[in-house]
Amino acid sequence: MPSRRLKSNLALRLLPRIGALLLLCFACAPVAAARPSLLAVLALGETQTAEHAAEQLAQSFAKQADFAVVNRAQARAAARGIGYKGSLNLSLEEARDLGAAVGCDFFITGEAQTLKRSKAEHVDYFESYASLFLISARTGRLLLWEQPSAEAATPTQAEQLMLAELDRRINLYAELLRAKRAAERDEKLSALARDTPVIADVPAADGPDAAHLRAPRPYRRLQPKYPETAARMEIAATVDVLAEIDASGEVAQVEIVRWAGYGLDESVLATVRQLHFFPAQRDGAPVPMRVLLRYNFRKPPKEKQSSTSSRSALRHCVFACG
Repeated sequence: MPSRRLKSNLALRLLPRIGALLLLCFACAPVAAARPSLLAVLALGETQTAEHAAEQLAQSFAKQADFAVVNRAQARAAARGIGYKGSLNLSLEEARDLGAAVGCDFFITGEAQTLKRSKAEHVDYFESYASLFLISARTGRLLLWEQPSAEAATPTQAEQLMLAELDRRINLYAELLRAKRAAERDEKLSALARDTPVIADVPAADGPDAAHLRAPRPYRRLQPKYPETAARMEIAATVDVLAEIDASGEVAQVEIVRWAGYGLDESVLATVRQLHFFPAQRDGAPVPMRVLLRYNFRKPPKEKQSSTSSRSALRHCVFACG
């Protein structure tokens, strides 16, 4: 009996320590189980500058302890396998499909070139730039667009300066992707926890609900500005926004579902948030509804670029629901 009592007392004394050890193991488990983020650097074009910039990005990210870079040849082959030809104007679904084919958490695509330029005083120089698109493979969202560039008297000097700038910015890119990975994880958990209300989409014109539902209509249609960053590169693109219009006709939530970069997405979002609608109606009663807004941007005619101080040259804007 004394022996049993002694063992029992010993077990009771050890329980707090065992419990603390288990808690420590559970606390450390996520850290131990965390894997590096898989990053793919896709082709940035067919130029020599494009190859050098892509290689610079891949090598720099490979030095980050919590990133693993997908083999570039394998990533390019996977992208080609699903028909990707370098488009920089993707829908969320297209971007997710591309990321799934490559097998990564994030990917970088874009365009890089070195071009000869001329200033007003007829002095020639060279500009090297890399238009970079950092994209989440899980959500398909464009996380960052920016265009590091450099100018110099020779193409080699311009490219070297631009590549050096890329190398300096790698830590910023890596920190952004770390934050986005954590935010996406929290967003997923939050979505599972909350009870999201069901909001109707605009019904098809020939659908059974069309007779009972009337889509929201804007009081007036606003044209987003064609930003200088897009005008300088003569970008033509389409930006799609999914907007939730509440029962009072105000814009409640907006999400870019086809992105374009070059400042076009931000221009569209700023415009959509200024819109006011006659609310949707179901059998005469106002109801919230989700609508797709599409804005088509076209590059301005060259003869008009110099005459427009703001270089805001949105030639065609389509507002569509459905």
